[in-house]
Amino acid sequence: MATILVAEDEPDMAKGLRDNLEFEGYTVVTAEDGEAALTAVAESNPDLVLLDLMMPKVDGLQVCHQIRQRGLTIPILMLTARSQEIDIVRGLEVGADDYITKPFNIRELLARVKAALRRTEAGKGLARTVRIGEAVVDLVKGKVERGSEVSNLGHFELQILKMLLENAEAPVERNKLLDVIWGLEGFPATRTVDNHVVSLRRKIEPNPKQPRHIVTVHSIGYKFVP
Repeated sequence: MATILVAEDEPDMAKGLRDNLEFEGYTVVTAEDGEAALTAVAESNPDLVLLDLMMPKVDGLQVCHQIRQRGLTIPILMLTARSQEIDIVRGLEVGADDYITKPFNIRELLARVKAALRRTEAGKGLARTVRIGEAVVDLVKGKVERGSEVSNLGHFELQILKMLLENAEAPVERNKLLDVIWGLEGFPATRTVDNHVVSLRRKIEPNPKQPRHIVTVHSIGYKFVP
């Protein structure tokens, strides 16, 4: 069964998450601050990370950024308090895959965890690297090289890109992206896809405001144009 790292500094929250995840059969590793979370990633090689945004010592955004800098594409689900006004796009840019707001529905969290883990093996039929305009994308490491710039794709950004590549020049509906990648009914909204596409374009497109390769298909979704 998969190993999940729970990086959460609130003891009761960490225990509750651990109990529920272990009940589902997962192996759970916990970390109470950002430094411990980074150490746990190196030592435990988790399959998924549940990461609190407001971690002591090293905050969640920095932890996420450092995980991606190591070339790891494991899913990272960030936990945030309802009162925190955060820039979601900024979080996606450093590699977070999604946000779950506290207090959350444990069924929703477990469903997102299961869906993220199911998608880690997606896209095996694609070549390891693909050139998209000026960008070269490593579809295994989730690394994007564009000139001298290097960035890392989050788990869901990578899965969106793979689906668009697999259906090149054909429109892919937002709802299909939600169903296949997140595997949920009713939990995520179409803006979830849109937010990830915005971040994906910033890493790949020469001009994200006038995309050439990840193109919006009005009232439908998106398509990839070589």
